[in-house]
Amino acid sequence: MKKTKRIIIATLAGLLFGFVCLAFAISSGSEIPPPVKLQIIFSRALIGFAIGISSLKFHWTYHGLLMGLIFSLPLAFSGFMAPEGDPLWMFMATVIMGMIYGLLIELITSVLFKSKNWIV
Repeated sequence: MKKTKRIIIATLAGLLFGFVCLAFAISSGSEIPPPVKLQIIFSRALIGFAIGISSLKFHWTYHGLLMGLIFSLPLAFSGFMAPEGDPLWMFMATVIMGMIYGLLIELITSVLFKSKNWIV
């Protein structure tokens, strides 16, 4: 039951940060196609789900950063297809923000809701 609580909290936190990330992307002023909007939301929700199901034996800070790095890479590589701006900057910004979101998801899950990884 503890693992189920962790998965739900982490996934919902990821979904929340997906909408936050989408709001930041929309505020840039460029037109974002609907499939890309969904990709942004679900990419961050995937980070949360991965954090929830993971059983890696890391401190929560390193765990969140690592999961954010790994699961933001697909979205970052799709940033190379952006018609405007510098693709390398888009790649790096996506990865760095993914790591920050991973850290925040893990903070909410492990510290705020006290749903630590059951292996640790």
